[in-house]
Amino acid sequence: MPAQLDIYGILIPSLAGLMVIAYLIVSVIRVILTRVGGYRLVWHRSLFNVALYVLILGALVAITQKLPT
Repeated sequence: MPAQLDIYGILIPSLAGLMVIAYLIVSVIRVILTRVGGYRLVWHRSLFNVALYVLILGALVAITQKLPT
């Protein structure tokens, strides 16, 4: 994983980019869970959403660590 992303001359930490990607993935999952009714099985919706975000972000970081630079 590169330390920084170069977007038109602006250096952005790679973790910030991964955080945006994780947020977008979690947003899609939240919409799906809402439509399917999956939140009926969850005790605390906000804690579940935070935990889901952390898991997705951790998975993205782990995947990018394995990629060659």
